[in-house]
Amino acid sequence: MSRYEKQALEGVERFNRVSKTTNIGLSALFIFFAIICLMPVILVFMISISSEQSIATYGYRFWPKEFSLEAYRFLWESKESIMGSFIVSIVVTVLGTIVGLLLNTSIAYSLSRRNFKFRGFFTWVIFIPMLFGGGMISFYITVATVLKLKDTLWALILPMAVSSFYIVMLRTFFQTTVPDSLIESAKIDGASQFKIFTTIVLPISLPAIATVGLFLTFAYWNDWYNALLFIDNNKLVPLQAMLNRIQNDIAFINDNLSTLGASAAELIAKLPSESVRMAIVVIVVLPIACSYPFFQKYFISGLTIGAVKE
Repeated sequence: MSRYEKQALEGVERFNRVSKTTNIGLSALFIFFAIICLMPVILVFMISISSEQSIATYGYRFWPKEFSLEAYRFLWESKESIMGSFIVSIVVTVLGTIVGLLLNTSIAYSLSRRNFKFRGFFTWVIFIPMLFGGGMISFYITVATVLKLKDTLWALILPMAVSSFYIVMLRTFFQTTVPDSLIESAKIDGASQFKIFTTIVLPISLPAIATVGLFLTFAYWNDWYNALLFIDNNKLVPLQAMLNRIQNDIAFINDNLSTLGASAAELIAKLPSESVRMAIVVIVVLPIACSYPFFQKYFISGLTIGAVKE
């Protein structure tokens, strides 16, 4: 490295350097923002372990006047249906993420190659759904009637497997990160396109793949809308849809207490409706929140796809 290059590098480092006071101030600011982000989570958990009487008297509090695990006991008593739905959600999330990654990466890689004959046509095919949608009726008819996926796990997997956003993001990554010279070298050595894709492109694209995989995992785990449309079999209802049904049933019962008998109304009135709602949120959020730290490194790298070019 020449003397001028060393001086330029020292100048850049000096320009990017911050004082100790500024560093402490920025750290304190980010810690403050982190605490603000955690406060709703803490509040939801505290409400879930509050007694129904405490909530009715004092409202939502960070430190309940009276603790109770009735909400979790109520959900535990429904463990047979909830556990079955939990397994369905895991199966749908795992299969959906795998299928989604296979489809999105293969389509994106094809569109990223400049020598692909139909690249322009399929780019428009991918781009148009980002602007226009067919509507709920056409979506339901296609999935339930044309594809005949109603009351199957594929009705929860295939409609969300491919996204124009994921394809565009992966295509950008492949174009900016995978050099054409590397592909040409592999072709000269006699490698097929499938071998190039699986042994060269995918291993160096882990940040983008992990980012899209995280998005797909979140989408499948939190999805309840497709189950509402296409699933009537109680054995195929995912966790979010099952918990949503429990919450709606509790709300319906509470709204119609006047139509019930005195003894039944008195018994149902003791149901922990408010705390159950928050306990449902805790159960839904906890598994996916625990998995996020394992993807965080790749997720941060993937968010900068195409942002900086060397």
